[in-house]
Amino acid sequence: MYFNDQDELRSTLQDFLKSSPAILYAVARDQGGAELSRVQRADTHEYALAPFDQIRGSASVLETSLTSHSGNFLGTDSEQPAPLPGQDRILDLTIPVFSVVNPLLKNVDRAAFGTTLAASRTATSVYVIGYVQLGISLPQLLLESVPAIATVLAIAVAFVLLCIIFSRHMTRRITAPFAIIKRMADDISSGTAVQPEGLENSGEFKEIVVLLNTIIGGLNTYKTQMEVDHHLLSMKVEERTSQLSKRNEELNRAVKEVTETKNRLRQLAYYDSLTGLPNRRLFTEQLDLLLRLARRNKEMLALLFLDLDNFKRINDSLGHSSGDLLLREVAKRLTWCVRESDVVAHYIESSSRIDVSRLGGDEFTVVLNQLDSAESAGKVAQRLLDMFAQPITIDGHDLVVTPSIGIAIAQDDTGTVENLLKAADTAMYHAKTSGRNKYMFYTSNMDAAGVERLKLENDLRRAIERKELQLHYQPQVNTLTGTVTGAEALMRWQHPELGIIPPFKFIPLAEEMGLIGALGEWGLHEACRQMVELQALGRELPKVSVNVSALQFNQSFIKRVSEVLAATGLRPMRLQLELTEGIMMDDKEATLRALTHLKELGVQLSIDDFGTGYSSLSYLSRFPLDELKIDRSFVIDFDKSQNDASLVIAIIAMARSMRLQLVAEGVETREQYHFLRSNGASVIQGYLFSKPVPFAELKDLLAPGYFKEQIAELNAY
Repeated sequence: MYFNDQDELRSTLQDFLKSSPAILYAVARDQGGAELSRVQRADTHEYALAPFDQIRGSASVLETSLTSHSGNFLGTDSEQPAPLPGQDRILDLTIPVFSVVNPLLKNVDRAAFGTTLAASRTATSVYVIGYVQLGISLPQLLLESVPAIATVLAIAVAFVLLCIIFSRHMTRRITAPFAIIKRMADDISSGTAVQPEGLENSGEFKEIVVLLNTIIGGLNTYKTQMEVDHHLLSMKVEERTSQLSKRNEELNRAVKEVTETKNRLRQLAYYDSLTGLPNRRLFTEQLDLLLRLARRNKEMLALLFLDLDNFKRINDSLGHSSGDLLLREVAKRLTWCVRESDVVAHYIESSSRIDVSRLGGDEFTVVLNQLDSAESAGKVAQRLLDMFAQPITIDGHDLVVTPSIGIAIAQDDTGTVENLLKAADTAMYHAKTSGRNKYMFYTSNMDAAGVERLKLENDLRRAIERKELQLHYQPQVNTLTGTVTGAEALMRWQHPELGIIPPFKFIPLAEEMGLIGALGEWGLHEACRQMVELQALGRELPKVSVNVSALQFNQSFIKRVSEVLAATGLRPMRLQLELTEGIMMDDKEATLRALTHLKELGVQLSIDDFGTGYSSLSYLSRFPLDELKIDRSFVIDFDKSQNDASLVIAIIAMARSMRLQLVAEGVETREQYHFLRSNGASVIQGYLFSKPVPFAELKDLLAPGYFKEQIAELNAY
């Protein structure tokens, strides 16, 4: 069919005609429906084929189709019986023919075609290369089926007759003894002796009669004894009545204990043990009830989904016990705020009231019933945001924890618990990604963003193996010499469709998915490898800084650092690891041992974003650190906040007194540069000197005194 070999096509089509007398003609067509070859029985008239689209009907290109047409196609000399009026139907059967070779490719020779067919087991795609159309005579097909159908019917009739004869015979044998048994039953019910009439020839029944007569006599004796026992029983009833009164009192006490136990079990099953709020199970059960009530009464119901911003940082900094205390306080504030706002929402009955629930972790829900408008839900959300703006005191620390809130309206968005919760969760995620500490209403276009995030997750899993990740380097400039003294390695993702994806989009995603370890190891190895490549080119970079996630820092990571240094050949003193304050505060003794081990390897250690966490400053003297990095948030706002300016000056003085190196990051303006230089910060990193550049562009920036001329211009300003 691919090569339009007419001899082979006609031979194959003739085989179809030979397979059954009911097949009148066979046609081979290409993938577009054009006729390639056709054969027809010699004793039939020429058949005018219907259009291919009409024959195929609504069937797809991959499906077999069957249509019918009227017409007498038998020749005058045919030995086949003429069809009856209304029975001259022809069935057009079209069957798609598949091939692993694309029929649109016209330059495939027979040898290549055969090789492709031989490897068809491993093919991932098949193509429709054409169709085979068979014209089948419906009357002839029925005539061929008549002998087989007649045989089956004859066998079925014979079987039914045999069953009727056998059942009648067995019925007579089975029902014969029933009359005797009925008479025996009547004798037993009247209490008289059973007469063995009609059972003279059955020894087994005679034994049964004797046994029954014995039983009847025993029953009469038992009846007399029962009358005596009845009197004795009446005497015992009085005695037992007093005993039952005592048992009833004991049972009442047991019921009370069971009820109390049941209430405790219900509390454990339906309420959160930490906050005392309804848990996910109770939330879903009663929200389903409220949704049905809202639909029946045509009322509006809203679900608020709250997630605390940066709650993990509090756990990492102050410990999980402080985090639990914070969750309890959040639960109290939520309960107080919502239950006092009966102007905005009120409930039909107290049993259906589940206004505040905790789903787990730092996720809470608020249900608002019988709303007058969607704006009322927004007012409640804003009141919650205002309430959380007030500090919460935990273990002597004044903490401000902000929520991101997603709002879903059941009347507009969905009618089931699962879909309503999903919609509110989606809106909450968009509120969080849009800057946190805000609320957003769910809209249908948010689902597309959710699908995009799912696709981004799938692409991120394959980004390393596809070699889509790359490192950019932002130089750290010594403003006294104009020379680059180090560079921070920053990961970038070159997505094949979306282009460069910045780290603030995919690094949190990697932490949520558990991929941060793999990304961190790749970044560490790649930075060390490129440093060795710089040395081979004769370009000197004193150190390269690699960021370490708190989720990545563990004993296996320390072992991996040693393996990477050994594999790449980079001198340990040229590698600097940038750690967060959260790492410092999580299990201080284990952290001290880990940092000491790294220092023994010769690696430099730096504290990134210093001053942004809740940690104590005592670790600066305990841990073997080499450098502090001033967070860009303090640098940017030094001229707007006297506190930020004072904090920067204090960090510079502290680093100098503790003989720690100091890097100010995020420097973008001349004013920030002069403020830092005038207060003793000489090593600066930021867009003022250079944005993060690819490895190939970094080489040119490493010349001695490369930024000296730019620094001179800044100093002259």
